[in-house]
Amino acid sequence: MDAVFLLEQALNGLGYGLMLFLLAAGLTLVFGIMDTLNLAHGALFMAGGYVSATVHTHTGSFLLAVVVAMAVTVALAALLEAALVRRLYARDHLSQVLATFGVVLVADDVVKYLWGPSPIMADTPSALSGPVELFGFLHYPAYRLLLLGAGLGAALALYLLVNHTRLGMWVRAGASNRAMAEWMGVRVRRVFALVFAIGAALAALAGALVAPITAVQVGMGESILIPALVVIVIGGIGSVRGALVASLLVGLVDTAGRALLPPLLREVLSPSLAADVGPAVASIAMYLLMAGVLVFKPSGLFPARA
Repeated sequence: MDAVFLLEQALNGLGYGLMLFLLAAGLTLVFGIMDTLNLAHGALFMAGGYVSATVHTHTGSFLLAVVVAMAVTVALAALLEAALVRRLYARDHLSQVLATFGVVLVADDVVKYLWGPSPIMADTPSALSGPVELFGFLHYPAYRLLLLGAGLGAALALYLLVNHTRLGMWVRAGASNRAMAEWMGVRVRRVFALVFAIGAALAALAGALVAPITAVQVGMGESILIPALVVIVIGGIGSVRGALVASLLVGLVDTAGRALLPPLLREVLSPSLAADVGPAVASIAMYLLMAGVLVFKPSGLFPARA
């Protein structure tokens, strides 16, 4: 393992972490403000991926595909919030989990009906299909650099929104003390609807961006939702800063575990044993990270209600 390989894996980990942040940021705001656990967030991620891949295939414009995916997903999220989620505000977490997980199952069947059960592939934009030379020695895929830039740009925009706008002030007030915010005149439900739409847009953006580098398939929302929930627990519920830091940590730890652990184990274990132990330990690396953080910070790194 040389320096080029390590740097490449570090960039891959940062890119994966930033994509997790796009999904986790909206989810943690929704959970932090309205105390509503929305497992259907993963279905919005899947919707963004499918719509983007379809539009890109038919139009050839990746930018148009991303914009349409975000618009369609926000519209679906507004319908979901008005028809179902709004009725769950006053219910317990078990009811919220059951209802929104039901939405996930329905969404999977709708996708099978519209696109079929087989995965679909989205093309990488032709202008970004080649590598870019970094630091004079590393040839890194241009599209993955776009992922890094989009994730950092979204993080900066969300930071400015939450910390330097009136809407952000209402969001922080609702996350800190919902009852007091309502008594002070903040229309928390309207704020939640806006945050729900923003979270849906971020989830759709993540789905649209990962579509060209992974198969767009039924169930992709559930598989990414588990790491997103781990990010929320590590970062602290309701904290955007915590979601960003935790996403980067999870991305780096998960990527390092999968890329570096198997060859390191082969140095001290037999090849057959390393082949069995390496992937198993790598698959639980982010959960070990979560357990380690919670030992010292039971509320997460940056809890909004600290």
